[in-house]
Amino acid sequence: MKFGGPATARSQLEYLLAMSERDHITVLVTPFDAGAFPGSGQSVCYAHGPVPHLDTVQLDQSHGSVMLDAEAQLAKYRGLLERMEAVALKVPESRDFIRAVARSL
Repeated sequence: MKFGGPATARSQLEYLLAMSERDHITVLVTPFDAGAFPGSGQSVCYAHGPVPHLDTVQLDQSHGSVMLDAEAQLAKYRGLLERMEAVALKVPESRDFIRAVARSL
């Protein structure tokens, strides 16, 4: 996606790299050859903490933001994110990939 041009995209990737160095942030890249995932056409934010029944999934959809908190829905998105994490590049390789894309811009 080249919205904003190469300089903007490079700046966004550099910011992402900088933030990925923080202890509480993990950035993993899912390689293109991993294939498609059901539900991967939207952003998914899974918020969880020490009280599991307060877990919530937030989805950005074309008609607005949606919050899900039913156990069946949470299980679905936990499974989706676990599958994505299983095929994602490890942290160092993810950072290398992002650096390579930024250099190519």
